[in-house]
Amino acid sequence: MAKQVYDASSIQALKGLEPVRRMPGMYTHTVHPLHVVQEVIDNAIDEALAGYGKAITVTLHKDGSVEVEDEGRGIPVDMHPVEKKPAVEVAFTMLHAGGKFDNSSDAVYHISGGLHGVGVAVTNALSRRLEVTVYRNGQAHSMAFEGGEPAQKLKSVKSNNAKRTGTTVRCWPDAKYFDSPNIPLAELEHVIRSKAYLLPGLTMVLKQEGRDVKSWRFERGMQQYFEFMLQGRELVAPLWTGERHFDEKQAAELGEVMAGEGAAWAVGWLTEGEVFADSHVNLIPTRSGGTHEAGFRNGIFEALRAFMETRSLTPKGIKLIADDIWGRACFTLSARVVRTQFHGQTKEKLTTRHATKLLELCTRDAFELWLNQHPDEGKKIVELALEQANNRLAKGKKFERKKSSGFATLPGKLVDSATDDTSRNELFLVEGDSAGGSAKEARDKETQALLPLRGKVLNTMSKDSRTVLANKELQAIATAIGVDPHGAADAADLSGLRYGKVIVMTDADVDGGHIQALLLTFFFMHAPKLVEAGHIYVAQPPLYKVEVPAQGKGRNPSGGARRVYCLDDDELDQALEVLKKEKVREGSWEISRFKGLGEMSPEQLWETTMNPDTRRLIRMKLDPAQIEKVRGIFELLMDAGEAEGRRNWMREHWKSVEADV
Repeated sequence: MAKQVYDASSIQALKGLEPVRRMPGMYTHTVHPLHVVQEVIDNAIDEALAGYGKAITVTLHKDGSVEVEDEGRGIPVDMHPVEKKPAVEVAFTMLHAGGKFDNSSDAVYHISGGLHGVGVAVTNALSRRLEVTVYRNGQAHSMAFEGGEPAQKLKSVKSNNAKRTGTTVRCWPDAKYFDSPNIPLAELEHVIRSKAYLLPGLTMVLKQEGRDVKSWRFERGMQQYFEFMLQGRELVAPLWTGERHFDEKQAAELGEVMAGEGAAWAVGWLTEGEVFADSHVNLIPTRSGGTHEAGFRNGIFEALRAFMETRSLTPKGIKLIADDIWGRACFTLSARVVRTQFHGQTKEKLTTRHATKLLELCTRDAFELWLNQHPDEGKKIVELALEQANNRLAKGKKFERKKSSGFATLPGKLVDSATDDTSRNELFLVEGDSAGGSAKEARDKETQALLPLRGKVLNTMSKDSRTVLANKELQAIATAIGVDPHGAADAADLSGLRYGKVIVMTDADVDGGHIQALLLTFFFMHAPKLVEAGHIYVAQPPLYKVEVPAQGKGRNPSGGARRVYCLDDDELDQALEVLKKEKVREGSWEISRFKGLGEMSPEQLWETTMNPDTRRLIRMKLDPAQIEKVRGIFELLMDAGEAEGRRNWMREHWKSVEADV
């Protein structure tokens, strides 16, 4: 085999939209093209959200193309001062180019769904052809792209309707980038319908060639949508709806929100039947929830608990938890947040930290007031929650966990949780005694257990079960969890499982990453059924802390002193950009880099990494059909005899992965 030369010529710099075409999964879902169509719909929605346009039409053509037409201001077509290209061409051909980065009160979009700056550029990159027509200034401006590159220069003609404004985008998604070229109609219809009820007065139209036209317009918004979804089923108590947005004066007084932020919601409880939950941020659907949903749930839960305490409605021996209230709840939530941060490009989960507090401010006092104004209805909700609590406790007794497996003794370093309920409790595998000390103080003693690890565990890639159990550290992990080592083909016994979540929590550095990789190798190779069942998670502690001092009245829209945590360098850069745009005095902030979890105070560790409402977890998944493929990847990356294969792999994938060579 010829020796590979590794020099400057080996370094590739991908230009334009090439990164999207090379690695589409980093920018969008690749199961089907729905998300790339959603990017176009969301742009139209942002115009409606800003007050421009009353109707949006989505058309599915028989040739596989999708067309989105709005009544907004129309994408600018004049020459970009820096790029020296028409602005519409810049928007469709350049990543991180858009009009939504400036979130000041006088920005083009004060509140919008898109802040990652990829949007329609990804739609263009993954389409065989894309055509855009812009109506503004009495003219129709059109341009076409093929394979993401301009195929027809911008041309302008006089519009038939001089008053017409808006943008029409038609795209032909390229099937080679997706597992299936077909857009799931039910999901698309749900997306379109949800926009209509979230923005009362907006008409959303879905057309399919050869089929009846569907149209939605909800003048009463969420309340009307609830009636549509319930289909005649009765709620335990009247639907509770509310809305609160903060003006500049209120935002300045609170110091925790920005002007224009807030939420609208509707929530009701059912005794039986299927429940539903829809949450959105700036009209973007957040299917995986996030910090806004956590704040919404917390606010309502705390309000109901306060109502119960005030009226002595809590029976002895029953401790109500949030799941008791939310198990039978249906809700729709529409949050508006200025400084949005999402987990990933598909924006399915909000990670903006202050959104938790924002939603609590919106809902807690408002719901407590409503409960006290409607005490009989409030008692019905309490009765339903207590019924759920009794069911939970009865189930917990029926499936009581085992304190040990056979004659095994629990590890001496294990700091156990108080609850036996595996639907609530979690075990943190913590790197080192110092981090374990902080975590012990920070944890929720009711539901969170800790097992400190000493150094790096054994690489179990090529080890059998006997060797694994002979290792004291791995034996301690297996005993604490309550599951014996097993292979993918084994009929593993998970009945002794002692924790619903097993969370690997290591430092955000190279050593921490190595320990994390070794633990995941152990779980994937010697406890695959545990991974398959969704019990294994990885915590994501922040690498940076930014201390922002108070700036004085009127100078800092976000108020007084605050602390911002950043996961990595990219988040740090983004946070600093936000501070500059908020007109925080440059250089007044102090940036600290965490060397490890042990450096964090218990309060910081709880807030960033252990609090279920604000932490970031990655759930490990394992498809049984992909077990051999997964095994091959682990062998390549972790087997001692695959050094040459690893080097070749890193040469090929250096752009898309982070690796310690």
